Amino acid sequence: MTPSGPLSGVRIVTFAPLYQGPYATTLLADLGADVVTVERPGTGDGARLQGVMFAALNRGKRSVALNLKAPEDQETARRLAGTADVLVEAFRPGTMERYGLGYPRLSAGHPGLVYVSLSGFGQDGPYRDRAGHDLMYQAAAGLLDGLVDRPGAVHPPPELEAGAIVGALYAALGALAGLVGRAATGRGTHVDLSTHEALLSVMSLRLEPVLNGSGAPAPEPGPEPGYGLYRCADRRLIALGIGFEDHFWALLCEATGLTAYAGLTQAERAAQGGTLAGLLSEALSTRTYAHWQELFDRIGVPAGPVHRLREIPDDPHVRARQAIRALNGGDGRRYVRQPLRFSGYGAPDPAPAPGLGEHTASLLRELDASPHHQEVPEP
Repeated sequence: MTPSGPLSGVRIVTFAPLYQGPYATTLLADLGADVVTVERPGTGDGARLQGVMFAALNRGKRSVALNLKAPEDQETARRLAGTADVLVEAFRPGTMERYGLGYPRLSAGHPGLVYVSLSGFGQDGPYRDRAGHDLMYQAAAGLLDGLVDRPGAVHPPPELEAGAIVGALYAALGALAGLVGRAATGRGTHVDLSTHEALLSVMSLRLEPVLNGSGAPAPEPGPEPGYGLYRCADRRLIALGIGFEDHFWALLCEATGLTAYAGLTQAERAAQGGTLAGLLSEALSTRTYAHWQELFDRIGVPAGPVHRLREIPDDPHVRARQAIRALNGGDGRRYVRQPLRFSGYGAPDPAPAPGLGEHTASLLRELDASPHHQEVPEP
């Protein structure tokens, strides 16, 4: 029988609600892992209040409702953790220890456990107990450097929750690295992941010149006119993706009638960015998006559509790659597939997100029937 994914047979128990943790564990569930999410009785994951958010981030998982403040449910959670290959938690530092679910205690009886702790600023340091949200982590990691010198308040802030997304990817990577290490050594590990440091990592290209004495990257002399969004005759936008390549620029100029500018280098284009962007805008406004896209694809100019969200499902490439599919038994509800494709494995569509506590009884029966859970020592 073909395994459903490269993580078939791996169990992940997650105590991480809302966005970052659920996105990380959904990626792992899509790769075949059995993901059990532990929720509060009555209210559950706070994302359930925004039903669409919970449904998008919890497909294919099982839900157990446990009150971690109650000793009997703490014991059940410890038994459940004893069956896990990976545990993911996103409480403030110290919280899991108060519940009797900290890494030192669990790993004493389950040395192979990979334990991933997600937090804003990490498990130690002066900011470890600071409450926060995504904007704070972006601000502290330098993503908003370009806004610092603006006068007055900057509002609205950036829309993309970059910290949650990048942190989730690092959390999944940390879990997988821990599993690989365990396969080699037989020992698990405690992964301490700071959202702030995840963002620092992706900012390294801009930050390291400052660290190494060359100062901030020098500002470009002007915008690259071949890298931007332009309006066509039918009011549709087209995205041009010429970053620095002179040969692409020459092709673009030939196609749009701006042959007099075809020989400009990237530096020369940047120096005349505003003027050239105006000329491009005027030229591209004379024909429809379909005309330009067909022409640019034919001659090799990097360009593509600017989709509204509602247009994405009908994109022919999205359809051909089956990047959007229907959930298994989900009454037609669709989902966005994770982007990894593996040969030699099945790729069944996951079930919809579970109801709150839907699998509590069945998982308790599994725990009672299984002789394989690890014993957690008494405190």
